[in-house]
Amino acid sequence: MNNYGTISTNPALARAQGLIDSEQYEQAAQLLVGYLRQNPNDHRALSKIGFCAMRLGALGQAEHFLRSAIARGARDFEARRNLAAVMSQQERPLEALPMFEQLAAESGDHSLKAIVAGLLEKTGRSDDARALYKELLEARADHPPLWLAYGHSLRSAGEVDQAIAAYRQAIAIDDEFGEAWWGIASIKRKVFDEADIAAMRQSLAIAIDPRNQAPLNFALARALHDRGEYEAAFRHYDEGNRIRAESLNYNAEELTQEVSEVERLVDAAYLSGLPKEALGESTPIFIVSLPRSGSTLLEQMLGSHPSIEPIGELPYIPAILRSFMEMATRRGEITVTEAIMQLPDQQAQAFGREYLRRAQWHRTTDRPFFIDKLPHNWSNILLIRRILPQARFIDIRRPAMDCCFSNFTQSFTSAHASSFALKDVGHSYVDNVRLMDHLQKVAPGMVHHVDYSALVADAQSELAPVMEYLGLPWDDALLQFHQLDRVVRTPSSEQVRRPLNRDGMEVWRPYSEWLDPLREVLGDLA
Repeated sequence: MNNYGTISTNPALARAQGLIDSEQYEQAAQLLVGYLRQNPNDHRALSKIGFCAMRLGALGQAEHFLRSAIARGARDFEARRNLAAVMSQQERPLEALPMFEQLAAESGDHSLKAIVAGLLEKTGRSDDARALYKELLEARADHPPLWLAYGHSLRSAGEVDQAIAAYRQAIAIDDEFGEAWWGIASIKRKVFDEADIAAMRQSLAIAIDPRNQAPLNFALARALHDRGEYEAAFRHYDEGNRIRAESLNYNAEELTQEVSEVERLVDAAYLSGLPKEALGESTPIFIVSLPRSGSTLLEQMLGSHPSIEPIGELPYIPAILRSFMEMATRRGEITVTEAIMQLPDQQAQAFGREYLRRAQWHRTTDRPFFIDKLPHNWSNILLIRRILPQARFIDIRRPAMDCCFSNFTQSFTSAHASSFALKDVGHSYVDNVRLMDHLQKVAPGMVHHVDYSALVADAQSELAPVMEYLGLPWDDALLQFHQLDRVVRTPSSEQVRRPLNRDGMEVWRPYSEWLDPLREVLGDLA
C-alpha cells in the first residue's frame, strides 16, 4: 500500500514510491520522467511526479502534473489534497479555499478545517474564520495550535484581551508552546507577571524542540526588557535568533549582489522607456521598506483618506516573481534583474492583471487607490514598475539603529531571515538605502520618501508631500488614523490604534554596549 491509498504493482512506480518515502524527491522525479516518456497518460505517475515537484518547490510544474493526473482519471484524496496545497503555496487562496472545503467535508479532518479557517483569514473573511475556529475549538479544546490561531485572529481584529485569553489557553495545555508565549509577549503592553517569567524559565529549561525554544527565548527577553533587565534580555534575544538562524542557510551577500546588479544594469534610459499606460482602473500604492520601519503606521494614516483603501500585506508580488523565475530559469541560468529586463510586454501585462485580480479579493470599496504594504516588496520595485506602470511607491525609513534592533528583537519566521543576526540585518538596511539612493538618482520622484522620525514629530508636514505625490487633496482624517476600524495583521497592530507617540524611538540605547557588530556594518548610517 502506498501513500496514495492504492496498491502499486508496477515495479517502476514502486521504486519511485520508495524514493519518495525516503524523501529522495529529485531521484524519484528523474525515474518518473523516464517512465512518463513511455506512459504519458499514467495518472499514478503524474500524481507522484506532481508531489515530487511540490516538495522541490517547483510549484508551477507541480500544478501542471497534478491537474494532468486528475484530468486523466486520478480521483484519490491525496492527489486532490496536493493540488489544493500547491494552490495555497502559490498564494492563490480563493482557488485553494473551495478545494480544501471539499476535502474537509469529505474527511471530517479537523486539520483541514483549520486550513480552511486560515484561508478565510487570507481572503479577508476574518469573521467567518473566527467562527470556524470557535467551532473547531468546541471539538478540539485540547489543541494548542488552534488556540494560537484563534488568538492571532482575535488580535488582528483588535480584541486584545480575548487574544491574550486564547494564548493562555494554549499555554495551559502545553506550557512549552513557545509561539503562544510569544503571542502574549509581542503585544505592545506589559502583560507578564513574576509567575509568567518563572513559568517561561522552567519551560525553557526542559524544552528540546527548537520551534519552542526560539519563541520562548524571545518571549522571556521581552518580559525581562519590560523589567529593565537588559543584559539578561539581550542574552535571550541573541539565543532566540541563534536558534532561528541554525535552521536556515541565509547569505546576506546574495541581496547585496542583487542590489549591485540593479545599480549596474538599471539606468535612467531603461526606466524612462518602460510603458506608462495604466492597467485597470485602480492605482496600487506600495509601501516599500524594511520590516519595523513604521509602515503599518503610515498605512493606517494613508488608509484614513477617503480615496485610499488599506488592504494589508499581500503576498502576490513575491508569488508572481517566484512563478516567473521558475519559468525563466528552465532555459538556463539568469538573474532576477536580467529576467525582468527581458520580460516581454505581453507577459508583463499578464502579470500585472493577475496581481490586480488577486488584490481585488481583498477589496471592499471602490476607492481609486489601495495600499499593499508587504515589506519584501522594497527589493521588488523593478518588477512592480515593469508590470504595473501606474504603481506608486512610498519608502518610509526609520533610524538605522532603531529599525535594525527592532528587527533583531522580533520573533520573525524564516520570511525575514536577515533579522536573525545583527550583521545580517545591518547589511539589509545598507542594501535598502543603496537601492533607494540609486533609484532616486536614475528616476527622481519614482519613489517618494518619508522620514519616520519626522512623521512622528509633525505628521501633517510629512504627509502633505505624500498627498502631492499621489495627486490627492489633503484630508484631516489622515491625522485621526487611530480611529480607523479595520483588521491589522502585523506586530504593530496595537500601536496604530493609539494616537501618535514616541514609544518606538531610541529602543536600542539600553543595549548599546552589545551592538558593535551592527554599528560596524551600518557605518555612517548608525
